[in-house]
Amino acid sequence: MINCILKERYYAPVPESCCPGRGLMAAELHPRSGKLIGLSNSNRTAQRNQPVQEFNHGLVLSREPLRDRDVFTVRIDKKVNSWSGSIEIGVTALDPAALDFPSSATGLKGGSWIVSGCSVLRDGRSVLEEYGRDLDQLAEGDRVGIQRSARGELHLWVNGQDCGAAASGLPPRLWAVVDLYGKCTQVTVVSCEPPPPSAEREITEREAEREDEEDDEDEEEVVVTNNSPAGNGGAGLGAMTGGMTTNDALLFHEKCGTLIKLSNNNKTAERRRPLDEFNNGVVMTNRPLRHNEMFEIRIDKLVDKWSGSIEIGVTTHNPNNLDYPATMTNLRSGTIMMSGCGILTNGKGTRREYCEFSLDELQEGDHIGLMRKASGALHFYINGIDQGVAAAQTPGVVYGVVDLYGMAVKVTIVHNHNHSDRLRRNNAIMRALSPDVGRPRPSLSLTPDPEGPDRLLFHPNCGQKAAIISDGRTALRPHATDDFNHGVVLSSRPLRSNEVFQVRIDKMVDKWAGSIEIGVTTHNPAYLQLPSTMTNLRSGTWMMTGNGVMHNGTTILDEYGHNLDRLKAGDTVGVVRKEDGSLHFFVNGVAQGPAAWNVPPSVYAVVDLYGQAAQATIMDDMDLPPLPEDSSEGPMAMSPGSPCSVAGANTANDLRFHQLHGTNAVITNGGRTALRQNCRSEFNDAIVISNRCLRDGELFEIIIQKMVDRWSGSIEAGVTAIRPEELEFPNTMTDIDYDTWMLSGTAIMQDGNTMRNNYGCDLDSLTTGSRIGMMRSATGDLHYYINGVDQGVACTGLPTEVYAVIDLYGQCVQVSITSSSGPLDNSLCTSNITEKSFPIHSPVAGVAHRLHSKHGKNVVLLGEGCQAVRVGGYAHGIVFSAKELKTDELFEVKIDEVDEQWCGSLHVGLTTLAPPELPSCPLSGLSPSLPQLRAKVTWLLCGSEVRRNGLLQRQNYGCSLDRLMVGNRVGVKRCSDDTMHIFIDGEDMGPAATAVAKNVYAVLDLYGRVTAVSIVSSSVMEDMESIKAPSLSSDSCSEGEEDSSPVREVGARHSGLNPCALVPTVMAFLENHGKNIQLSNQNLTAARVSSYNQGLLVTAQPLARQQLFQFQIDRLNPSWTSSLSLGVIGHSPDRLNFPSTACCLKRSAWLLQRDSVFHNSLKICENYGPNLDTCPEGTVLGLLVDANSCLHLYVNGMDQGVAAQDIPSPCYPLIDLYGQCEQVNTMSVGGESGEARCQGDMEKADMVDGIKESVCWTPPPEVNPNKTCEYQALCSRFKDLLTLPDGYFNEDAKYNLCYCESCHKLRGDEAYYKRGEPPRDYALPFGWCCFALRTKSHCEVSNALKKWHIAYHGTSVGALRRTLDHSQLMSGTSSIFSVSPVKTEGPNGYSEPEENSAPGREVPRVQLSPTMRYSGLEIFAPKVQFRDPRSHRCHQAQVGFQVCVRPGSYKVGPQTLGASEPLDPRFSNTEIEWITKEQGGTLLYGLLIRVE
Repeated sequence: MINCILKERYYAPVPESCCPGRGLMAAELHPRSGKLIGLSNSNRTAQRNQPVQEFNHGLVLSREPLRDRDVFTVRIDKKVNSWSGSIEIGVTALDPAALDFPSSATGLKGGSWIVSGCSVLRDGRSVLEEYGRDLDQLAEGDRVGIQRSARGELHLWVNGQDCGAAASGLPPRLWAVVDLYGKCTQVTVVSCEPPPPSAEREITEREAEREDEEDDEDEEEVVVTNNSPAGNGGAGLGAMTGGMTTNDALLFHEKCGTLIKLSNNNKTAERRRPLDEFNNGVVMTNRPLRHNEMFEIRIDKLVDKWSGSIEIGVTTHNPNNLDYPATMTNLRSGTIMMSGCGILTNGKGTRREYCEFSLDELQEGDHIGLMRKASGALHFYINGIDQGVAAAQTPGVVYGVVDLYGMAVKVTIVHNHNHSDRLRRNNAIMRALSPDVGRPRPSLSLTPDPEGPDRLLFHPNCGQKAAIISDGRTALRPHATDDFNHGVVLSSRPLRSNEVFQVRIDKMVDKWAGSIEIGVTTHNPAYLQLPSTMTNLRSGTWMMTGNGVMHNGTTILDEYGHNLDRLKAGDTVGVVRKEDGSLHFFVNGVAQGPAAWNVPPSVYAVVDLYGQAAQATIMDDMDLPPLPEDSSEGPMAMSPGSPCSVAGANTANDLRFHQLHGTNAVITNGGRTALRQNCRSEFNDAIVISNRCLRDGELFEIIIQKMVDRWSGSIEAGVTAIRPEELEFPNTMTDIDYDTWMLSGTAIMQDGNTMRNNYGCDLDSLTTGSRIGMMRSATGDLHYYINGVDQGVACTGLPTEVYAVIDLYGQCVQVSITSSSGPLDNSLCTSNITEKSFPIHSPVAGVAHRLHSKHGKNVVLLGEGCQAVRVGGYAHGIVFSAKELKTDELFEVKIDEVDEQWCGSLHVGLTTLAPPELPSCPLSGLSPSLPQLRAKVTWLLCGSEVRRNGLLQRQNYGCSLDRLMVGNRVGVKRCSDDTMHIFIDGEDMGPAATAVAKNVYAVLDLYGRVTAVSIVSSSVMEDMESIKAPSLSSDSCSEGEEDSSPVREVGARHSGLNPCALVPTVMAFLENHGKNIQLSNQNLTAARVSSYNQGLLVTAQPLARQQLFQFQIDRLNPSWTSSLSLGVIGHSPDRLNFPSTACCLKRSAWLLQRDSVFHNSLKICENYGPNLDTCPEGTVLGLLVDANSCLHLYVNGMDQGVAAQDIPSPCYPLIDLYGQCEQVNTMSVGGESGEARCQGDMEKADMVDGIKESVCWTPPPEVNPNKTCEYQALCSRFKDLLTLPDGYFNEDAKYNLCYCESCHKLRGDEAYYKRGEPPRDYALPFGWCCFALRTKSHCEVSNALKKWHIAYHGTSVGALRRTLDHSQLMSGTSSIFSVSPVKTEGPNGYSEPEENSAPGREVPRVQLSPTMRYSGLEIFAPKVQFRDPRSHRCHQAQVGFQVCVRPGSYKVGPQTLGASEPLDPRFSNTEIEWITKEQGGTLLYGLLIRVE
């Protein structure tokens, strides 16, 4: 064995006579030095002042330039343990007489070489790692010297031993540099002279030997034999103990994966063709690992093209005999690998979350190691930090194995395993990014600023691409246009409770997507290995990113507060941890509400200068916003301190999810939130269970926070008697065959078998925001609660100890435990705008875009050019827009189909190539893919790369198109500033290209995985008669006709219920109100100015009997869920202490909330009136107490009936501006709104024989239709599946009316109206959705709208197109049930032959009805089954028409179905069927759709 321990060698000064012609250089330091340096002992001793308070500014230089071969040697006199890092030494070409001293030696530029630790830096950049002896490990008394050889090489000397050449090509005039950094606080110059002759001979022999070597010095390893002297072979002590290898050293085996190239004496392995291949990169060690031997590698090179990265482990297979697999995870025996953050044994996962670090997130320069202990335990090390036991028992003979997979391209075996050096290198190598100063080494103690001991500053340890300036107040990414991450900065000390940390964004760049992120972490910045982004940190971290909140890299809130990605320079963001442990964020001084709870004390503030954010400054001298005193109350119902908790809820506060759970489940938020990771690729294995048994009568309730539309099925809930420790979690809970009761859909299942169907609720129909609760009663019955409503007994005979179970299955992705019951407000800060509710259709009004008929040879166009399908291969799928895009016109498509057998994805962009100039289809000569289209200038996005004519312009733009799935939308727009913007799911990814030509077409490439797309955008309408057909509101043709307004029935008022008889009363709001309310306009307008609750207000005057109090909803904020509540209180509000929400009022209070009525917080009535949560802006709501003390609700002037009785007098109207509702305004007497709802425009046709008919009025556009109606959206999606041309439908969407229960109640529709001359009754089609059809503009149509009758006609889906083509009901165009040939009969029947008809001729007749209760029967309107493209659920649909019928063209007859019961209460069965045979006697008015 080699004796690597050498005695400290001291040598005497060389006499001057030994060096003829040389004079001794003075071994002194230059009088100019760093600002904290004090010189003594004739300028031979230097010490750093304030060594405990400061770690840098300790730079000293030699008095004179070095002469060749002179070794400038210093002795370390004193060290302290307060810091990391130590002495640094080197040379510089900068004259100290004129030098502006930086804070550390690594900040020297202009020709400076510094040895720091065991690395060599030139002008602040690393040029050599693993060099010589680690300077950080030297002790007091050790000597270190620096030398420029006669060959112009830099040599380091440690205790008299030469460490070899550190650099070459040095200029002749250099000064020695010593940096008293970190632990090193005092040094003394001991000599400056050539080395002893023996050492000189060693140098000469080594240099001569190196000249004869053929290979480059950096790629060779020097082998030391057993009989070599310690100094031979070009290495001193440091090299032998660190970088040197022996014949028995660990190297890579020569046999390796097919794409591996070995170099550096088999110490370095590199995967060939890294941009074309991602696997076949397995390498193994040349011998088995010894016990307690460290096998460590350094990542040298990564590429960004692939997912996944390096994997490392051990195997029992001998590399000489192994047939190398493509990846080591394919090996099914004798192999243990670390992959990501988990452990795989024989290719199968055995530990999912082994450590906090993921190998996929490591960067170039990071180190990974492993060691098999003598006990057989296998440990992994990341940057020198032990990650713990990965496997308890490992075979005795194992080889180290590395898989250069995916992003990992090149690694090198490391023989210096000093873990403190790993920490130092990761955080300090690139610290000299600022042009004038270097970044200091991380400190191990927090030092207050002497100027302001309590001042918050940035810690000097920051991300690789970040820098701290302005005395710690400002952080920046100096090269923000080159990199988008590695910009993490932390505060210099922990935050105090209630202390706001706020920064201002100083500078932004528009090159990247994403922006600043802010939060807190428990990690001390002095020890933290800073990640590329803080969201990669998997412990002790809470971050606000975009408009979501992440905890340990996992999203816990999807829709929270203002979107940080939309902030501009000058905006401010802040964070505070309150005394109760809640975390709050601020944007421009506005509190965004609670984001998390149970955040521990002593957390550091974190700012991630990510993406667009380039510079930020701490703002500690400005007025900060006051903290909300009760901001933890209200919608964030996950907090244990929620005010909605009822008595006894405290006993349930300890209910959490158990730490044991299914494979794909993740528990966050202190055990209150559970989510399924990889929700778009995994649909099961996500079972979670309560942490303890449920008590008798105890409600376990969760709220659904997130859903996806990829799967069928949804959440399943129930109880089990199996203890979590004994439960082997299956794929789904219904697979358990003992002691388990579950509700799945509508089925109650026990031990996997269905006990009963059609239980009172359907879990598959629940949406985001719904609440599900389970309770075991004292008698052993299981009850389910949906949104606080008991669904009845599900099953009986449950054992006493049962655990609540939730299966996050299918569409359900994330739930949280609530801490309240009863009338709970269901408005978490997470918005209903989830993946399921993203709009599919573009909001741009006009004619739908089309694709050009010229396209790639593998493309087929469907749906009149609205859909493109690639029918073969993976290429030749180019399609163009039919017309040039106008400025700021969005061309958008939705992905309909993908084929996973291909790689690659959709390409999208703009081109100056005009498709009409191309030859006829199929275009065999067109380029096979869009990047190859170079006939004209083309700008395109390919993956995340922007290209122009195939040439790369920029990388990492926005979201990669390769990740898109079915249902995602992609759009392209040419903006007015000549830039191309890409949109993904409606979100602008920012400018992708500049200087785009004006005359461009949209171009797409159905490449690789994407095989079908459909257009969802529209072009701007041009006002041309050839395109725009007249609507029902067209002007009359004759001068005698009056102008008519649109006559879509939205519910005319019956004359007997005319609300104009009620006199609205103007009432101002009381000055005493909720703390977030601001009154204006003489107290007639109220607005909630903060948060989502604390918005209660009452009127100053009591409400008299028979007086109508009305107000209008002025402003809604869709960021919240739920909306306003209203009602009355029976006591004076002057001294009322308002709670956070109206549902907390429990004395003499009547409240209307959603579609329910509450009295003193107890629900007394359901399904009353419309759902108030769906009321859009412009809705007018009113309250009235009649003479019988009954409370009435009015919606847009329509009485909804009695809501409550026995209302006391006096009573005061109450409004709760909660959730979405932010502003209301009381209605003035005779105001415009009131008049619009008292009467409609009167037409002559409404006055018949002196009888005033009901008025068909049209509500304001903002009320018509309900923009939030899911049923209307579902019917619209079914209509889209019918692929009917858009030209048949009215282009104004406000005439499309939904007649679901909520919508028609909102509009205040009557059930029946009269129309025509003479007037005849017809029923509104409740339960259907009407899509207005276009009609021709001529006099007859105008007359028909006023004088014709209204009827309905049920038909089949297959008959729709021909009916629309002929614009009327015709023979053979409807279903076989509703149009039939009728043989002419006798002269007394309806089917009497016409005057000129031949005997026996069959006359087609059309059956109509004034009510859809008859025409909508299945015999007339057959049901068809379809799958909703958004939810993928199966539904049944029916279709029909609303028609105008000319009076006298039909006869009224009895129903022909033989029904005995009345089909419609308004119409007798003997008069419910209308029959017409006159062609042209009907006018199609609207398409009706009903979906079940």
